[in-house]
Amino acid sequence: MQTYDIAVIGAGVVGTAIARELSRYQLEVVLLEAKPDVGMGTSKANTAIWHTGFDAKPGTLEARLLRRSYALLEDYVDRAGIPTERLGGLLVAWTEEQYHTLPSLLERAHANGVTDVRIISAEEVYRLEPRLNSGAWGGLLVPGESLICPFTLPISYATEALLNGVTLKLNFPVQNVQEENGLHIITGPDGQTVAARYLVNAAGLYSDEIDHMLGHYDFTVTPRRGELIVYDKFARRLINHVILPVPTAITKGVLISPTVYGNVLLGPTAEDLDDKTNTATSEQGLQSLLEKGRAILPELLDEEVTATYAGLRAATEHKDYQIRLHAEQRYVCVGGIRSTGVSASLGIAEYVAELLEEAGVPLRPKAEFKTFKMPNIGEARPRPYQRDDLIAQNPDYGRMVCHCEKVSLGEILDAIHSPLPARTLDALRRRTRAMQGRCQGFNCQAHVVDILARETGQDPKFLLALDGENPPVPRTVTYSADAEKKEGQA
Repeated sequence: MQTYDIAVIGAGVVGTAIARELSRYQLEVVLLEAKPDVGMGTSKANTAIWHTGFDAKPGTLEARLLRRSYALLEDYVDRAGIPTERLGGLLVAWTEEQYHTLPSLLERAHANGVTDVRIISAEEVYRLEPRLNSGAWGGLLVPGESLICPFTLPISYATEALLNGVTLKLNFPVQNVQEENGLHIITGPDGQTVAARYLVNAAGLYSDEIDHMLGHYDFTVTPRRGELIVYDKFARRLINHVILPVPTAITKGVLISPTVYGNVLLGPTAEDLDDKTNTATSEQGLQSLLEKGRAILPELLDEEVTATYAGLRAATEHKDYQIRLHAEQRYVCVGGIRSTGVSASLGIAEYVAELLEEAGVPLRPKAEFKTFKMPNIGEARPRPYQRDDLIAQNPDYGRMVCHCEKVSLGEILDAIHSPLPARTLDALRRRTRAMQGRCQGFNCQAHVVDILARETGQDPKFLLALDGENPPVPRTVTYSADAEKKEGQA
């Protein structure tokens, strides 16, 4: 059993950001993930907005880390090739009561350091967004609200973590944590164990359960389901900004937003559940979205729907992040991140590193930090099929596999053979957009399965089963910078 300096539980956008931050230092770090790939929980099923934190409660840890992370992400996204679009947000007041809350929201934004926000008249609202429904009283313009790719971000963090020495164990759901002789002994599937001197709990929806294993009962995660509707790319012409609602105490509300892939999102709902695995959409939830969408942007309902999905946010009974250092246990809990994990990820990672240093972890920087440029899957920059220079070098970039999303054979092969390789159909979707378009894989799935099976040696039936409603439980797979070690079929 190998002993690591630090174990990070959970490879969502927050856990991968923490692992990447720790990989800057002379430390042995292991990242443990229950799913077959990184970023498969809340991180992949959200509204894909890069928030400024303008509406966070001033003085909270969330407000502080959102603001810090915004600055860090500004430096990171372009260098790492994360698809983004700086469209700005427009918060629309539809009632007199909402209109009179705009000054307090403006004051809150300024208190949070977001000083370019301003109140605009109804006339300016309609000048900026002429297709909105009639009846708006005014709005709040938030220039810094942006679109971001929630798929690429955790994959990018995890890739750089791997390149800088972190070990990643996929299909490793944590069953138990015990303290023995100054070490955390973490038990996974089939009795596998990992030992670490320090432990970081970034388990998202399951962060409270890991916290209980360490003897703490400071919060309870209540999964908050958010359902969303994805409209076809023809709907993109209808809006120019992220159309935001006036937030409530429970939720930021239903928004209408473009995506970096060219679609338009409507959602999310906010429904507290008991089941942390219930990501099904509901007739009631989707119907409520359609009604709200009609009230905001009537023409949107004339457009075709490409997909629907639901994500679960790790809501707790508290209104702030539940990030706590238990120095005597050499343990940091990172819970209650809710819906702002993508936006706050780098700020959280930096803060966790500071807490670990406070607990006694020596943060000695490495002489070199290796970076990685992610393939572009967004529409704001040229895609491979649009680049004659790439196609001249490798004709596979001009050979279409997924015609709906314009995904080439070259991109699929790159994803399969990347430092953090795609080994499932879902992993390929999030790295390339294949099977994510109008036909939802009806026309290209067989070809994609054939390519993935051929390149990885996996059974096509196994790949399809993993993508089904009741997937088999694959064995643990370990990746490290030096070599890829596979145990099992995934």
